Amino acid sequence: MSTTPDNTFLTSNPEETLVPKAQIREGWLLFLLATIQFTHIIDFVIMMPLGPQLMRVFQINPKEFGFMVSAYTFSAAISGFISTLFIDKFDRKNALLALYAGFIFGTFCCAIAPTYELLLVARIIAGAFGGVIGALVFAIIGDAIPENRRGAATGKVMAAFSVASIAGVPVGLYLASKVDWHAPFYALAAMSLLVLIGAYFLLPALRGHLTNAVKTNPLAVVGEILRNKNLLWAMTLMVALTLAGFTVVPFVSPYLVANVGFAESELAFMYLFGGLATVVTSQLAGRLSDRYGKQRIFIYTALFSIIPILAITHLQPAPHYLVLMVTTTFFIGFGARFVPAMSLITSSVSPNLRGSFMSFNSSVQQMAAGLSAFLSGLIIQKSSTGPLLHFGTIGIIATVATILCLFIVRQLKVIS
Repeated sequence: MSTTPDNTFLTSNPEETLVPKAQIREGWLLFLLATIQFTHIIDFVIMMPLGPQLMRVFQINPKEFGFMVSAYTFSAAISGFISTLFIDKFDRKNALLALYAGFIFGTFCCAIAPTYELLLVARIIAGAFGGVIGALVFAIIGDAIPENRRGAATGKVMAAFSVASIAGVPVGLYLASKVDWHAPFYALAAMSLLVLIGAYFLLPALRGHLTNAVKTNPLAVVGEILRNKNLLWAMTLMVALTLAGFTVVPFVSPYLVANVGFAESELAFMYLFGGLATVVTSQLAGRLSDRYGKQRIFIYTALFSIIPILAITHLQPAPHYLVLMVTTTFFIGFGARFVPAMSLITSSVSPNLRGSFMSFNSSVQQMAAGLSAFLSGLIIQKSSTGPLLHFGTIGIIATVATILCLFIVRQLKVIS
Protein backbone atom coordinates (compact mmCIF):
# COMPACT_ATOMS: atom_id res chain seq x y z
CA MET A 1 0.00 0.00 0.00
CA SER A 2 1.38 3.43 -0.98
CA THR A 3 0.30 7.07 -0.88
CA THR A 4 -0.42 9.67 -3.50
CA PRO A 5 0.59 13.35 -3.21
CA ASP A 6 -2.84 14.18 -1.73
CA ASN A 7 -2.26 11.58 0.97
CA THR A 8 -4.69 9.08 -0.57
CA PHE A 9 -3.79 5.44 -0.06
CA LEU A 10 -3.56 2.95 -2.87
CA THR A 11 -3.67 -0.83 -3.08
CA SER A 12 -1.22 -2.95 -5.01
CA ASN A 13 -3.45 -2.28 -8.01
CA PRO A 14 -2.42 1.21 -9.21
CA GLU A 15 -5.85 1.81 -10.72
CA GLU A 16 -7.66 1.38 -7.37
CA THR A 17 -7.63 4.41 -5.09
CA LEU A 18 -8.74 3.60 -1.60
CA VAL A 19 -9.03 5.58 1.59
CA PRO A 20 -8.21 9.31 1.50
CA LYS A 21 -6.65 11.45 4.25
CA ALA A 22 -5.40 8.71 6.52
CA GLN A 23 -4.48 5.09 6.43
CA ILE A 24 -6.65 2.87 8.59
CA ARG A 25 -5.92 -0.58 9.82
CA GLU A 26 -7.64 -3.17 7.71
CA GLY A 27 -8.78 -5.14 10.74
CA TRP A 28 -10.41 -2.08 12.30
CA LEU A 29 -12.30 -1.26 9.12
CA LEU A 30 -13.54 -4.84 8.86
CA PHE A 31 -14.65 -4.77 12.50
CA LEU A 32 -16.77 -1.65 11.92
CA LEU A 33 -18.31 -3.12 8.77
CA ALA A 34 -18.98 -6.42 10.52
CA THR A 35 -20.69 -4.62 13.41
CA ILE A 36 -22.98 -2.74 11.03
CA GLN A 37 -23.65 -5.96 9.15
CA PHE A 38 -24.38 -7.74 12.44
CA THR A 39 -27.25 -5.42 13.38
CA HIS A 40 -28.61 -5.35 9.84
CA ILE A 41 -28.61 -9.16 9.67
CA ILE A 42 -30.33 -9.56 13.05
CA ASP A 43 -33.15 -7.32 11.83
CA PHE A 44 -33.63 -9.55 8.80
CA VAL A 45 -33.18 -13.03 10.30
CA ILE A 46 -35.11 -12.40 13.55
CA MET A 47 -38.35 -12.57 11.57
CA MET A 48 -37.79 -16.26 10.77
CA PRO A 49 -37.58 -17.61 14.36
CA LEU A 50 -40.36 -15.23 15.39
CA GLY A 51 -42.51 -16.84 12.69
CA PRO A 52 -44.40 -19.28 14.95
CA GLN A 53 -45.17 -16.53 17.48
CA LEU A 54 -46.22 -14.00 14.84
CA MET A 55 -48.42 -16.55 13.08
CA ARG A 56 -50.09 -17.31 16.41
CA VAL A 57 -50.44 -13.70 17.65
CA PHE A 58 -51.77 -12.28 14.38
CA GLN A 59 -53.67 -15.44 13.38
CA ILE A 60 -51.99 -15.53 9.97
CA ASN A 61 -51.25 -18.48 7.67
CA PRO A 62 -47.95 -19.48 5.99
CA LYS A 63 -48.82 -17.46 2.88
CA GLU A 64 -49.31 -14.27 4.92
CA PHE A 65 -46.13 -14.90 6.90
CA GLY A 66 -44.21 -15.49 3.67
CA PHE A 67 -45.56 -12.19 2.36
CA MET A 68 -44.31 -10.42 5.51
CA VAL A 69 -40.80 -11.76 4.87
CA SER A 70 -41.12 -10.87 1.19
CA ALA A 71 -42.25 -7.30 1.94
CA TYR A 72 -38.83 -6.51 3.43
CA THR A 73 -36.95 -7.98 0.48
CA PHE A 74 -39.18 -6.44 -2.21
CA SER A 75 -38.71 -3.04 -0.59
CA ALA A 76 -34.96 -3.61 -0.44
CA ALA A 77 -34.97 -4.60 -4.10
CA ILE A 78 -36.68 -1.38 -5.19
CA SER A 79 -34.43 0.84 -3.05
CA GLY A 80 -31.38 -1.07 -4.28
CA PHE A 81 -32.28 -0.33 -7.88
CA ILE A 82 -32.86 3.36 -7.13
CA SER A 83 -29.55 3.62 -5.27
CA THR A 84 -27.78 2.18 -8.30
CA LEU A 85 -28.42 5.50 -10.06
CA PHE A 86 -26.44 7.63 -7.60
CA ILE A 87 -24.66 5.60 -4.90
CA ASP A 88 -21.22 5.91 -6.53
CA LYS A 89 -21.47 9.72 -6.46
CA PHE A 90 -21.11 9.89 -2.66
CA ASP A 91 -18.45 9.26 -0.08
CA ARG A 92 -19.06 5.66 1.02
CA LYS A 93 -19.05 6.72 4.69
CA ASN A 94 -21.75 9.37 4.27
CA ALA A 95 -23.92 7.03 2.22
CA LEU A 96 -23.54 4.24 4.77
CA LEU A 97 -24.39 6.46 7.75
CA ALA A 98 -27.48 7.91 6.04
CA LEU A 99 -28.79 4.47 5.12
CA TYR A 100 -28.05 3.13 8.59
CA ALA A 101 -30.00 5.97 10.22
CA GLY A 102 -33.00 5.13 8.03
CA PHE A 103 -32.65 1.48 8.92
CA ILE A 104 -32.76 2.34 12.65
CA PHE A 105 -35.96 4.33 12.10
CA GLY A 106 -37.55 1.36 10.29
CA THR A 107 -36.54 -1.03 13.06
CA PHE A 108 -38.07 1.28 15.68
CA CYS A 109 -41.28 1.34 13.65
CA CYS A 110 -41.30 -2.47 13.81
CA ALA A 111 -40.98 -2.24 17.60
CA ILE A 112 -44.05 -0.03 18.01
CA ALA A 113 -46.25 -1.69 15.35
CA PRO A 114 -49.48 -2.96 17.02
CA THR A 115 -51.02 -4.90 14.11
CA TYR A 116 -50.01 -7.19 11.24
CA GLU A 117 -50.71 -4.46 8.68
CA LEU A 118 -48.58 -1.82 10.45
CA LEU A 119 -45.79 -4.32 11.02
CA LEU A 120 -45.88 -5.01 7.29
CA VAL A 121 -45.45 -1.28 6.61
CA ALA A 122 -42.60 -1.08 9.12
CA ARG A 123 -40.84 -4.02 7.45
CA ILE A 124 -41.10 -2.18 4.13
CA ILE A 125 -39.43 0.89 5.68
CA ALA A 126 -36.67 -1.20 7.28
CA GLY A 127 -36.07 -3.03 4.00
CA ALA A 128 -35.84 0.17 1.99
CA PHE A 129 -32.74 1.18 3.95
CA GLY A 130 -31.39 -2.13 5.23
CA GLY A 131 -31.25 -3.80 1.85
CA VAL A 132 -28.77 -1.27 0.46
CA ILE A 133 -26.55 -1.39 3.56
CA GLY A 134 -25.34 -4.90 2.77
CA ALA A 135 -24.47 -3.94 -0.80
CA LEU A 136 -22.53 -0.89 0.37
CA VAL A 137 -20.59 -2.91 2.93
CA PHE A 138 -19.39 -5.30 0.23
CA ALA A 139 -18.63 -2.40 -2.12
CA ILE A 140 -16.36 -0.95 0.58
CA ILE A 141 -14.62 -4.32 0.94
CA GLY A 142 -14.11 -4.37 -2.83
CA ASP A 143 -12.66 -0.85 -2.73
CA ALA A 144 -10.49 -1.21 0.34
CA ILE A 145 -9.20 -4.81 0.24
CA PRO A 146 -6.92 -6.18 -2.52
CA GLU A 147 -8.30 -9.14 -4.47
CA ASN A 148 -5.82 -11.63 -3.01
CA ARG A 149 -7.19 -10.97 0.51
CA ARG A 150 -10.79 -10.27 -0.42
CA GLY A 151 -12.03 -13.79 0.26
CA ALA A 152 -10.76 -13.73 3.84
CA ALA A 153 -12.13 -10.20 4.36
CA THR A 154 -15.53 -11.25 3.03
CA GLY A 155 -15.50 -14.25 5.35
CA LYS A 156 -14.77 -12.04 8.37
CA VAL A 157 -17.59 -9.62 7.62
CA MET A 158 -19.98 -12.45 6.80
CA ALA A 159 -19.13 -14.00 10.16
CA ALA A 160 -21.51 -11.29 11.41
CA PHE A 161 -24.28 -13.67 10.35
CA SER A 162 -22.80 -16.32 12.63
CA VAL A 163 -22.46 -13.91 15.55
CA ALA A 164 -26.04 -12.78 14.96
CA SER A 165 -27.09 -16.42 15.16
CA ILE A 166 -25.01 -17.09 18.29
CA ALA A 167 -25.97 -14.00 20.25
CA GLY A 168 -28.56 -11.84 18.52
CA VAL A 169 -31.22 -14.37 17.61
CA PRO A 170 -31.19 -16.34 20.91
CA VAL A 171 -31.33 -13.10 22.90
CA GLY A 172 -34.11 -11.84 20.64
CA LEU A 173 -36.08 -15.06 21.12
CA TYR A 174 -35.52 -14.90 24.88
CA LEU A 175 -36.87 -11.34 24.99
CA ALA A 176 -39.81 -12.34 22.82
CA SER A 177 -40.66 -15.28 25.10
CA LYS A 178 -40.28 -13.29 28.34
CA VAL A 179 -41.85 -10.02 27.16
CA ASP A 180 -43.40 -10.14 23.68
CA TRP A 181 -42.37 -10.02 20.03
CA HIS A 182 -41.91 -6.20 20.17
CA ALA A 183 -38.98 -6.45 22.61
CA PRO A 184 -36.29 -7.70 20.17
CA PHE A 185 -36.91 -4.74 17.88
CA TYR A 186 -36.68 -2.22 20.73
CA ALA A 187 -33.35 -3.74 21.79
CA LEU A 188 -32.02 -3.82 18.22
CA ALA A 189 -32.97 -0.18 17.57
CA ALA A 190 -31.14 0.90 20.74
CA MET A 191 -28.04 -1.15 19.89
CA SER A 192 -27.99 0.14 16.31
CA LEU A 193 -28.14 3.74 17.52
CA LEU A 194 -24.97 3.16 19.55
CA VAL A 195 -23.28 1.60 16.50
CA LEU A 196 -24.31 4.61 14.38
CA ILE A 197 -22.70 7.00 16.85
CA GLY A 198 -19.51 4.92 16.93
CA ALA A 199 -19.35 4.66 13.12
CA TYR A 200 -19.81 8.43 12.77
CA PHE A 201 -16.71 9.13 14.83
CA LEU A 202 -14.55 6.14 13.91
CA LEU A 203 -15.23 5.27 10.27
CA PRO A 204 -12.88 7.15 7.92
CA ALA A 205 -13.96 9.02 4.81
CA LEU A 206 -14.08 6.64 1.85
CA ARG A 207 -13.82 8.69 -1.36
CA GLY A 208 -11.26 6.71 -3.31
CA HIS A 209 -13.79 5.55 -5.90
CA LEU A 210 -14.49 9.24 -6.71
CA THR A 211 -10.89 10.02 -7.72
CA ASN A 212 -11.21 8.92 -11.34
CA ALA A 213 -14.98 9.07 -11.54
CA VAL A 214 -16.49 10.28 -14.80
CA LYS A 215 -19.81 12.11 -14.75
CA THR A 216 -22.37 10.02 -16.59
CA ASN A 217 -26.10 9.81 -16.94
CA PRO A 218 -27.33 7.56 -14.09
CA LEU A 219 -29.39 5.47 -16.50
CA ALA A 220 -26.26 5.01 -18.61
CA VAL A 221 -24.68 3.29 -15.60
CA VAL A 222 -27.58 0.84 -15.49
CA GLY A 223 -27.21 0.31 -19.23
CA GLU A 224 -23.50 -0.37 -18.80
CA ILE A 225 -24.27 -2.99 -16.15
CA LEU A 226 -26.91 -4.69 -18.29
CA ARG A 227 -24.62 -4.79 -21.33
CA ASN A 228 -21.75 -6.37 -19.40
CA LYS A 229 -21.92 -10.14 -19.91
CA ASN A 230 -19.77 -10.88 -16.88
CA LEU A 231 -21.98 -8.81 -14.60
CA LEU A 232 -25.08 -10.54 -15.97
CA TRP A 233 -23.54 -13.89 -15.02
CA ALA A 234 -22.76 -12.49 -11.56
CA MET A 235 -26.38 -11.47 -11.06
CA THR A 236 -27.62 -14.79 -12.40
CA LEU A 237 -25.44 -16.56 -9.85
CA MET A 238 -26.94 -14.41 -7.10
CA VAL A 239 -30.50 -15.22 -8.21
CA ALA A 240 -29.89 -18.97 -8.31
CA LEU A 241 -28.00 -18.95 -5.00
CA THR A 242 -30.75 -16.94 -3.31
CA LEU A 243 -33.41 -19.29 -4.65
CA ALA A 244 -31.37 -22.20 -3.27
CA GLY A 245 -31.41 -20.67 0.21
CA PHE A 246 -34.43 -18.47 0.77
CA THR A 247 -37.01 -20.96 -0.37
CA VAL A 248 -35.94 -22.97 2.70
CA VAL A 249 -34.73 -20.55 5.40
CA PRO A 250 -37.96 -18.62 6.25
CA PHE A 251 -39.86 -21.80 7.06
CA VAL A 252 -37.27 -23.80 8.98
CA SER A 253 -38.45 -22.46 12.35
CA PRO A 254 -42.20 -22.91 11.71
CA TYR A 255 -41.49 -26.42 10.37
CA LEU A 256 -39.46 -27.44 13.42
CA VAL A 257 -42.26 -26.26 15.72
CA ALA A 258 -45.19 -27.65 13.72
CA ASN A 259 -43.66 -30.92 12.44
CA VAL A 260 -40.58 -31.91 14.41
CA GLY A 261 -41.67 -31.19 17.97
CA PHE A 262 -39.57 -28.17 18.96
CA ALA A 263 -40.95 -25.60 21.37
CA GLU A 264 -40.67 -21.96 20.30
CA SER A 265 -38.21 -21.29 23.12
CA GLU A 266 -35.98 -24.15 21.90
CA LEU A 267 -35.40 -22.58 18.49
CA ALA A 268 -32.63 -20.50 20.04
CA PHE A 269 -30.48 -23.64 20.26
CA MET A 270 -30.64 -24.08 16.48
CA TYR A 271 -29.26 -20.58 15.91
CA LEU A 272 -26.75 -20.89 18.75
CA PHE A 273 -25.13 -24.09 17.47
CA GLY A 274 -25.44 -23.06 13.83
CA GLY A 275 -23.83 -19.71 14.58
CA LEU A 276 -21.01 -21.22 16.63
CA ALA A 277 -20.17 -23.54 13.74
CA THR A 278 -20.37 -20.98 10.96
CA VAL A 279 -18.34 -18.32 12.75
CA VAL A 280 -15.43 -20.73 12.14
CA THR A 281 -16.42 -22.32 8.84
CA SER A 282 -17.32 -19.08 7.04
CA GLN A 283 -13.89 -17.60 7.76
CA LEU A 284 -12.27 -20.90 6.82
CA ALA A 285 -14.15 -20.85 3.50
CA GLY A 286 -12.83 -17.34 2.87
CA ARG A 287 -9.20 -18.31 3.53
CA LEU A 288 -9.51 -21.46 1.42
CA SER A 289 -11.02 -19.37 -1.38
CA ASP A 290 -7.97 -17.09 -1.43
CA ARG A 291 -5.60 -20.04 -1.34
CA TYR A 292 -7.19 -22.55 -3.71
CA GLY A 293 -9.48 -20.42 -5.83
CA LYS A 294 -12.91 -18.98 -5.14
CA GLN A 295 -14.60 -20.90 -7.93
CA ARG A 296 -13.25 -24.26 -6.79
CA ILE A 297 -14.21 -23.75 -3.15
CA PHE A 298 -17.67 -22.59 -4.16
CA ILE A 299 -18.26 -25.76 -6.16
CA TYR A 300 -17.16 -27.99 -3.27
CA THR A 301 -19.25 -26.15 -0.68
CA ALA A 302 -22.31 -25.97 -2.93
CA LEU A 303 -22.22 -29.73 -3.53
CA PHE A 304 -21.86 -30.31 0.21
CA SER A 305 -24.82 -28.01 0.98
CA ILE A 306 -27.25 -30.22 -0.97
CA ILE A 307 -27.10 -32.91 1.74
CA PRO A 308 -28.40 -30.77 4.63
CA ILE A 309 -30.94 -29.04 2.36
CA LEU A 310 -32.62 -32.34 1.60
CA ALA A 311 -32.23 -33.53 5.19
CA ILE A 312 -33.75 -30.46 6.85
CA THR A 313 -36.73 -30.28 4.49
CA HIS A 314 -37.61 -33.96 5.10
CA LEU A 315 -37.14 -34.03 8.89
CA GLN A 316 -39.53 -36.06 11.00
CA PRO A 317 -39.91 -36.03 14.81
CA ALA A 318 -36.54 -37.09 16.21
CA PRO A 319 -34.33 -36.55 19.28
CA HIS A 320 -33.35 -32.92 19.53
CA TYR A 321 -29.63 -33.63 19.29
CA LEU A 322 -30.10 -35.29 15.89
CA VAL A 323 -32.23 -32.41 14.65
CA LEU A 324 -29.63 -29.89 15.82
CA MET A 325 -26.91 -31.83 13.97
CA VAL A 326 -28.93 -31.48 10.77
CA THR A 327 -29.72 -27.78 11.29
CA THR A 328 -26.10 -26.97 12.18
CA THR A 329 -24.87 -28.71 9.04
CA PHE A 330 -27.42 -26.73 7.06
CA PHE A 331 -26.06 -23.47 8.50
CA ILE A 332 -22.50 -24.54 7.65
CA GLY A 333 -23.34 -25.33 4.03
CA PHE A 334 -25.46 -22.19 3.63
CA GLY A 335 -22.69 -19.89 4.87
CA ALA A 336 -19.69 -21.67 3.36
CA ARG A 337 -20.96 -21.50 -0.20
CA PHE A 338 -22.03 -17.86 0.10
CA VAL A 339 -18.56 -16.58 1.09
CA PRO A 340 -16.69 -17.54 -2.12
CA ALA A 341 -19.75 -16.62 -4.20
CA MET A 342 -19.93 -13.12 -2.72
CA SER A 343 -16.17 -12.68 -3.10
CA LEU A 344 -16.40 -13.70 -6.78
CA ILE A 345 -19.28 -11.31 -7.41
CA THR A 346 -17.43 -8.43 -5.71
CA SER A 347 -14.38 -9.15 -7.88
CA SER A 348 -16.36 -9.36 -11.12
CA VAL A 349 -16.73 -5.57 -11.50
CA SER A 350 -14.29 -2.69 -11.97
CA PRO A 351 -13.83 -0.25 -9.03
CA ASN A 352 -15.49 2.76 -10.69
CA LEU A 353 -18.71 0.78 -11.16
CA ARG A 354 -18.55 -1.35 -8.02
CA GLY A 355 -20.90 0.62 -5.77
CA SER A 356 -23.59 0.92 -8.43
CA PHE A 357 -23.30 -2.71 -9.42
CA MET A 358 -23.35 -3.98 -5.84
CA SER A 359 -26.51 -1.95 -5.21
CA PHE A 360 -28.07 -3.28 -8.41
CA ASN A 361 -26.98 -6.80 -7.51
CA SER A 362 -28.38 -6.36 -4.01
CA SER A 363 -31.66 -5.29 -5.58
CA VAL A 364 -31.66 -8.45 -7.68
CA GLN A 365 -30.80 -10.53 -4.61
CA GLN A 366 -33.56 -9.01 -2.49
CA MET A 367 -36.12 -9.45 -5.25
CA ALA A 368 -35.05 -13.08 -5.62
CA ALA A 369 -35.27 -13.58 -1.84
CA GLY A 370 -38.74 -12.06 -1.74
CA LEU A 371 -39.97 -14.20 -4.62
CA SER A 372 -38.37 -17.28 -3.04
CA ALA A 373 -40.12 -16.73 0.30
CA PHE A 374 -43.39 -15.93 -1.47
CA LEU A 375 -43.07 -19.08 -3.61
CA SER A 376 -42.51 -21.19 -0.51
CA GLY A 377 -45.53 -19.59 1.14
CA LEU A 378 -47.67 -20.63 -1.84
CA ILE A 379 -46.39 -24.22 -1.88
CA ILE A 380 -46.31 -24.91 1.87
CA GLN A 381 -49.73 -25.57 3.35
CA LYS A 382 -50.89 -25.94 6.93
CA SER A 383 -52.87 -29.12 7.54
CA SER A 384 -56.06 -29.16 9.57
CA THR A 385 -54.20 -30.88 12.42
CA GLY A 386 -51.34 -28.36 12.51
CA PRO A 387 -48.26 -29.76 10.69
CA LEU A 388 -46.94 -28.02 7.56
CA LEU A 389 -47.13 -29.85 4.24
CA HIS A 390 -44.87 -29.91 1.13
CA PHE A 391 -41.66 -28.66 2.73
CA GLY A 392 -39.92 -31.58 0.98
CA THR A 393 -40.92 -30.08 -2.37
CA ILE A 394 -39.15 -26.88 -1.34
CA GLY A 395 -36.00 -28.92 -0.65
CA ILE A 396 -36.05 -30.33 -4.17
CA ILE A 397 -36.44 -26.85 -5.67
CA ALA A 398 -33.49 -25.60 -3.58
CA THR A 399 -31.37 -28.56 -4.69
CA VAL A 400 -32.06 -27.93 -8.38
CA ALA A 401 -31.16 -24.26 -7.90
CA THR A 402 -27.88 -25.25 -6.20
CA ILE A 403 -26.94 -27.53 -9.10
CA LEU A 404 -27.70 -24.68 -11.51
CA CYS A 405 -25.21 -22.52 -9.56
CA LEU A 406 -22.43 -24.99 -10.40
CA PHE A 407 -22.86 -24.23 -14.10
CA ILE A 408 -23.25 -20.47 -13.67
CA VAL A 409 -20.14 -19.96 -11.52
CA ARG A 410 -17.92 -21.39 -14.27
CA GLN A 411 -18.92 -18.51 -16.55
CA LEU A 412 -17.85 -15.80 -14.09
CA LYS A 413 -14.52 -13.98 -14.53
CA VAL A 414 -12.51 -12.05 -11.94
CA ILE A 415 -11.86 -8.44 -13.08
CA SER A 416 -10.29 -6.74 -10.05
